[in-house]
Amino acid sequence: MKNIDEQLEIIKRGTVGIISEEELRKKLQASIQNKRPLKIKAGFDPTAPDLHLGHTVLLRKLRQFQDLGHEVYFLIGDFTGQIGDPSGRSEIRKQLSKQEVARNAQTYKKQVAKILNMRKLKIAFNSKWFEKMSGVEMLRLTTLVSVSQMLAREDFKKRYTQGENISILEFIYPLMQGYDSVMLEADIELGGTDQIFNLLVGREFQKDFNQPQQVVLTMPLLEGTDGIQKMSKSFANYIGIDEPAKEMFGKVMSISDELMLKYYELLTDEDLANVRAMHPKEAKVNLAKIIISQYHSKQAAEIEAEEFSRVFSQKEIPQDMPEFKTTGQKSILMVLTESKLAASGNEARRLIKQGAVSFNGIKVEKDDFVPQETGILKAGSRRFLKIII
Repeated sequence: MKNIDEQLEIIKRGTVGIISEEELRKKLQASIQNKRPLKIKAGFDPTAPDLHLGHTVLLRKLRQFQDLGHEVYFLIGDFTGQIGDPSGRSEIRKQLSKQEVARNAQTYKKQVAKILNMRKLKIAFNSKWFEKMSGVEMLRLTTLVSVSQMLAREDFKKRYTQGENISILEFIYPLMQGYDSVMLEADIELGGTDQIFNLLVGREFQKDFNQPQQVVLTMPLLEGTDGIQKMSKSFANYIGIDEPAKEMFGKVMSISDELMLKYYELLTDEDLANVRAMHPKEAKVNLAKIIISQYHSKQAAEIEAEEFSRVFSQKEIPQDMPEFKTTGQKSILMVLTESKLAASGNEARRLIKQGAVSFNGIKVEKDDFVPQETGILKAGSRRFLKIII
């Protein structure tokens, strides 16, 4: 096992904050002296079936803890997922059924195997304790946090002052996440910066239950391909780790040079000094190849790099593209959405408005345009579709 300073150097890379570093040092020291690995916890609510690169920021940090010899608990919130974490939300989340959450949880286990060492991973489900908890026991948790503490939380405070609804159920969620830490007796919990309130509730609950308090380690939120909003399927700016290599490569190449450096820091182990010395285009291609190699293969990365260069540097049309058959009566808006070339009608309209859609090399200016002949539809800089009438 590495010494304390060596471990801290790895743990601190890419992190926003540690509460507290002094406590972390003491825990690492005790771990080394007692030859007992620390219990590292991170919770994931399976509210959607696919994981994206934003999720991998935490997953990669968990893998680093595994490689350092610690015990990682991947907590699947199959119970809390039916409520929905309100962190960073401006509205009440849609509640999912138990069956929907169970289906999503199964896909999570398959996808995290691309990053984590599954032989060493401890997978836990919080339904194990919450389904056994009585109503009285659940209500007792509410006595440990006050309403004023809840309303001091930034997202709740904002919604309250703007007169927007906050359900009592949303107040319950942080308590349940905190109780997860008690049940796992976590030494360290990881979460995004929008999770800080929930993570600190875990510390307080452990104190109330006479347990050593967990160290809180926060990771930055990864912006999506738009460079503005955090990566999310809701904002159609995500790069899914199960997406085809071609789509992943194109999306990485679409991000800004400034955002590229953040992706390098949080999604790779590359030396940032070397990255800064590279030409931005070369660095971005290298980043795309690294990410494709991680979630597909090195061979796939090389193929997509060559194809990208051929299509976009030489302004050629890709040799292989999806096809869409139509009778010549569907509007370009319908073609974009039904073919999945655009994630939604709103995205399709935005692309058209931005002048990013063309048919047979001619810019499409209205969303009611109807293609009357077989041809090539292009959306953005990397999405192609062959329309067959």
